Amino acid sequence: MSASLSRTAFLSLLLIAVMMGANHVSARFAFNDGVSVTTAVIFRSGVTALIITLLLLSQRVSTRLQGRQLLFMPIVGLLVAIQSYCLYSAVAQLPVALALLAFNAYPLWAAFWARIIYRHKAEKFVLKAMPIILFGLALALDAFGAASGLGASAHWQQIGNGVAFATTAAATFALAMVLTQHELLSIDGKVRTVYTLGMVLLLTAVFALSTGDWSLPKTTTGWWGLAGLTVLYGTAFTLMFSLLPRLGVVGNSAIMNVEPVFALALAWLLLDQSIAPVQILGALIVVTTVIALGLRKQAS
Repeated sequence: MSASLSRTAFLSLLLIAVMMGANHVSARFAFNDGVSVTTAVIFRSGVTALIITLLLLSQRVSTRLQGRQLLFMPIVGLLVAIQSYCLYSAVAQLPVALALLAFNAYPLWAAFWARIIYRHKAEKFVLKAMPIILFGLALALDAFGAASGLGASAHWQQIGNGVAFATTAAATFALAMVLTQHELLSIDGKVRTVYTLGMVLLLTAVFALSTGDWSLPKTTTGWWGLAGLTVLYGTAFTLMFSLLPRLGVVGNSAIMNVEPVFALALAWLLLDQSIAPVQILGALIVVTTVIALGLRKQAS
């Protein structure tokens, strides 16, 4: 891989991270206004799938699946549906930046799934970065409750459910990306997006109908939040599923761990959310590590 191509890929992944961070801040505005998680997932999946479907029709791109693709495309759709619900649930319960920091451990999960399923050995620098990322996450989440002053037990009673949702989202998203890289890479990125979001829309709609978990915004602010998350997510999701598998999910996906930094700044400016200095230090450790991963990949 040439240096110029690597630089372009690195900057593209940073752009995806910015859009994803802004998407989750927009989502928090919607949730604060009474929008349910399932409503948010249905809107963003449905609108994005519709727009990309129209694009595919105008370009006359073949959407035919064959062989192993018929098996793995629905599996990826199911995994992304679980990830979508769990991540937005984490964003609704935790400060946005902390939810995303917990979720952005997914490069570690990607290395795990690639090793378990495809016997793929992670690059040495990814392995070396893992404990540093985990240490940074422990600080950012205030694992022992020191920054909150509550102690570990009381602190985890407050954040435990949100962290569990974020961790589940990380594991399922990483598995979806690994399967995409190994089983679905030959499918056009837009076609993968349509199939994936179609599955997410179907499964989430069934869940909403069966549970009654559906609620629209109550004010203009909520509608802006719902519109923002839909546009930002759709754009970033399409870019991510088109670029990331071709770049290599295990090594390059770690670059997007910078997403929580953008979310932290936006949440501080727009939502008045703040975290303790030691938690910011943890976030910086994570971000510095993954930027080093990105720059090292560029030089390789």
